[in-house]
Amino acid sequence: MSVPAWYVCCLSFCRSHMSQRTVELIIGRLLTDEDLRHRFGENPAQTLAALCDLGYELSRSEINALVATDPTLWPRTAHHIHPSLQRCTLHPE
Repeated sequence: MSVPAWYVCCLSFCRSHMSQRTVELIIGRLLTDEDLRHRFGENPAQTLAALCDLGYELSRSEINALVATDPTLWPRTAHHIHPSLQRCTLHPE
């Protein structure tokens, strides 16, 4: 049984769209979740692997791009987000 070209195109678009949505969710969490931001700062690859284990779907290139992003971007940008939108950590250090 042959699969129609429109169906293959739709699947490709859906996967791409879902992947982009996952990247957006992770970026949002990095900017609003202090604990995740801290773990990502300590070990980005391991943190992303843990998110993938939780069901977040990322391609290898998306993982590489997030890991390669300037690590100071996340805390610098989070600093500008209103505190009521932040999820702060309650763990003593």
